[in-house]
Amino acid sequence: MGGQHDNKLFHPGEQVPNSGDYREIGEKGTTIETPTTVHLKAGQKFPTAANQDRVWMRVPQPRR
Repeated sequence: MGGQHDNKLFHPGEQVPNSGDYREIGEKGTTIETPTTVHLKAGQKFPTAANQDRVWMRVPQPRR
């Protein structure tokens, strides 16, 4: 597990590097009160965030 994109922040309109769940967070990596979580496939574009100060981060997958 783990890879070069772990903990990386993605901006709306960027291409999704790996399929999985992504959560909206504050631009500086801060948590927000009502985050949106989406499931995206590699190659799709990140959707517009709820406001311009938010970005997307991959939701960590549970260890097996």
